[in-house]
Amino acid sequence: MRLAIRHETHYDYDTPLAYSAQRLHLWPADFAAQTTVSWSISAPGFDRALAYTDGFGNRVHMVTFDNIEGPVAIVAEGLVDVSDVAGLVKGLACAAPDAVFLRQTRPTAATAPLRALAEKQFAGRGVLTGLHALMAEIHARVAYEIGATHAHTTAAEAFADGRGVCQDHAHIFIAACRSAGVPARYVTGYLVTGQGASSTAAHAWAEALVPDLGWVGFDPANAKCPTDSYVRVAAGLDAAGVAPIRGSRRGGNTERMRVEVRVEIAQQ
Repeated sequence: MRLAIRHETHYDYDTPLAYSAQRLHLWPADFAAQTTVSWSISAPGFDRALAYTDGFGNRVHMVTFDNIEGPVAIVAEGLVDVSDVAGLVKGLACAAPDAVFLRQTRPTAATAPLRALAEKQFAGRGVLTGLHALMAEIHARVAYEIGATHAHTTAAEAFADGRGVCQDHAHIFIAACRSAGVPARYVTGYLVTGQGASSTAAHAWAEALVPDLGWVGFDPANAKCPTDSYVRVAAGLDAAGVAPIRGSRRGGNTERMRVEVRVEIAQQ
């Protein structure tokens, strides 16, 4: 299926922006189940951006700009062809060893309840079966509720509260996997939810390493493995590491950000 995506991020400031340096994870990955047909990024300074592939296989752009008085807009858009392979990720280069994805970070640190969650779901089961059981259990126990958490909420906090958004579902899944010795990584991307649908954020899910099969995606927020309705952009240890836009600035007091994401079916 061919998907058309437009991801807009707008910033407004009360005072002029003297200088800004931003790292962009906004370019979709290409692998066996996904091909970028066309893609572009519009941003101040993008014509001289530093582009590179990081250790996780993500295509990254570093942009810098200065002396901006008006609003700033960063827009990524294009067409991506995706096949439904039940979440299996093949043909994606990643220089980092698989063991790196066993490392817990602050957002994914496993508390006793998360370790117990993992032990229960994997007990007496193979890894793949346990991962599906874990995904279903998180979906059942953590309600999707916008505004219930924030960007810095940890997996342990969201799990204890029983509420969160896709970032929290992915962090909980990753925390449980790593505590059980299963490498897992955080994934950012897009999900088409209906013709003409839009949202105020990109989507997030997780991938786990299954012996003799490879990396497989799991979306606890929707209780399913990624299909051809998903576009994969970047992956890392947690949400902070692969935020679509992250950086620093001088000047530009009282920043206000507005995000709009539109994902549509362009061709079946």
